[in-house]
Amino acid sequence: MTYLLALDQGTSSSRSIVFDRDSRIVAIAQRELPQIYPQPGWVEHDAVQIWTDQLATARDVLAKAKLTAKDIHAIGITNQRETTVVWNRKTGHPVHHAIVWQDRRAEPLCARLREDGMAGAIQEKTGLVIDAYFSGTKLRWLLDNVPGVRAQAERGDLAFGTVDSWLIWQLTAGKVHATDVSNASRTMLFNVHTNQWDADLLKALDIPASLMPEVKPSSAHFADTAAGLFDRSLPIGGVAGDQQSALFGQACFEAGMAKNTYGTGCFLLMHTGGDFQPSHNGLLVTSAAQTSTKPQYAMEGSVFVGGAVVQWLRDGLKAIPGSAHVQALAESVPDAGGVMMVPAFTGLGAPYWDAEARGIITGLTRGTTVAHIARAALESIAYQSAALLQAMSRDAVAAGGMPVAELRVDGGACVNNLLMQFQADLLGIPVVRPEITETTALGAAYLAGLSTGFYSDVSELSKLWRVERRFLPTLSRGKASEAMARWERAVRQATAS
Repeated sequence: MTYLLALDQGTSSSRSIVFDRDSRIVAIAQRELPQIYPQPGWVEHDAVQIWTDQLATARDVLAKAKLTAKDIHAIGITNQRETTVVWNRKTGHPVHHAIVWQDRRAEPLCARLREDGMAGAIQEKTGLVIDAYFSGTKLRWLLDNVPGVRAQAERGDLAFGTVDSWLIWQLTAGKVHATDVSNASRTMLFNVHTNQWDADLLKALDIPASLMPEVKPSSAHFADTAAGLFDRSLPIGGVAGDQQSALFGQACFEAGMAKNTYGTGCFLLMHTGGDFQPSHNGLLVTSAAQTSTKPQYAMEGSVFVGGAVVQWLRDGLKAIPGSAHVQALAESVPDAGGVMMVPAFTGLGAPYWDAEARGIITGLTRGTTVAHIARAALESIAYQSAALLQAMSRDAVAAGGMPVAELRVDGGACVNNLLMQFQADLLGIPVVRPEITETTALGAAYLAGLSTGFYSDVSELSKLWRVERRFLPTLSRGKASEAMARWERAVRQATAS
């Protein structure tokens, strides 16, 4: 049993990855997940398909690796966070499609909670702001709007879970209803100080406590898989929401260590240790993946449009035939020629939090070419991430800590060398890309390996984390400050009413 199996259930696909003891990838299997859009602002998934696809990829990846379950030491699960599933405990059937984290249908309820003065209590207990992004208001919407669901819930017939809980339930044939602290902390119902569901918040949202799963540390024995799924029963030893799992997979185990995931958006998390540090710069506090019952925290901020700006260059402007062509086009000019792009296509996230902001391109001249615009588009990803990291560092210093000393990176866009170098130049700290950039799945594997004795402790995991390339800043701090000032000026233009 010398391998670990990670189930990586994401928004757009379900994947399974086999890792060896040295954390190297042996095989990957993947299936795309269709998106369901019942009406504008609503996003759903078929929860049954999530389960059947995830099981299929687990079996597929074993076949591709020429392994059987007898070769697998343990399973780790990582998942799209906040996506909400409610199912019948007797039949195992969902009462409705899963409501995806992007879904905005619960915003009217969020507005009422804000009007009722709940914002302070929710932020103090959960570390979160009131937003339809989180699971609690999605769950309340299901209770209020799907016929018969509230009555079934009050009888104790139903179970709620994020995608990890749904997979654990299915993997155990309905024997175990559980989640981990990192996923629980994204519901707006979980007290991150006590690591328990908060009775006052459940009452405020009128949610029966019987719906809620048991909460365990992220690295723990959750259950064993039911007979018949594989050729032996496998222990489920690790569970974490995707961004906390990536933080763990990047070996960011200590306060002040940070990672940025460059995907469609960007997710920047900084470990803050065992101290709950509320942000004064528009960031969220969330539970980090935990290897014990002792709370661990991370500060989190998100950029709404990261790699998606490259998709816009491809599909909207028709400037490039494919996303892989953007670096060559951007490198065909020495700089952006004074052009700045703020890709606020869906507003601006942290640290600005302006839902009404809209995208702009400034600094155009007769000499501007599509290459300058492409370079400005790439640079906008780094500018947004730099603003986020600077806000995090201000919070860290205010709390008596140190600013971030290096940024570890993963996600699809981190392969772009021009972007990573510019990120280092803006930040004035090293930007470090690891050999294994599948850090979300790797984090789940690490958590499972720790709880089952496959690995001894996190110091062993730190040694497994290997650098592929380190990007060192080459821009003077004065020039970097001038560049950030130009960015902030462009943001003010994008947010002007």
